[in-house]
Amino acid sequence: MPPPTTRSPRTPVRTRLLEAADELFYAEGIAGTGVDAVLSRSGAAIGSLYSHFGGKDGLVLAYLQAREDRWREVWDAEVARHDRSREQVLAIFDAQERWSAATPSHHGCAHAAAVAQLPAGHPARTAALGYKQGVRARLADLVAGLDVTEPGDLADELTLLYEGVLVAASLGLPDPARRARNAASRLLEAAAPRS
Repeated sequence: MPPPTTRSPRTPVRTRLLEAADELFYAEGIAGTGVDAVLSRSGAAIGSLYSHFGGKDGLVLAYLQAREDRWREVWDAEVARHDRSREQVLAIFDAQERWSAATPSHHGCAHAAAVAQLPAGHPARTAALGYKQGVRARLADLVAGLDVTEPGDLADELTLLYEGVLVAASLGLPDPARRARNAASRLLEAAAPRS
């Protein structure tokens, strides 16, 4: 979900830089976006970039963190709508549907793109991998509230569906979140212990 664009001369420079980075890094790629493009889009001076972020690497980290924070808000809101553990697990797909509806030009997952575009050891790549592991860990925590066989396997399978939605949406396939939710529901039924 893109951040609300608030750029005006009165908007704080840090906010303008982050909004410009979000637009450009997401649409053009991290590797394909130079500092000059971010500065031009934001109307900020290079000194401001270094003052707020220490350079492009710090800006990339802040961009990924801001996206993670926005995603977490959407996911948390969907989980909070449900009392039953099963529905809380499925809420990730409702959140993905909501996110996609608010993101007209979906280019896939910003964190997966960072992993693909940045070299091993790059701080933003490490953060992006940590984010992906965090998604799986959160799904595992939600699955732990269910009476299922092989909860670790189920969390892995749900993570694969989650990642598949991101790829399918970037390819323009119809209704990937709804379809993944249906598949996840079948996985949950299959994982229930048999009496």
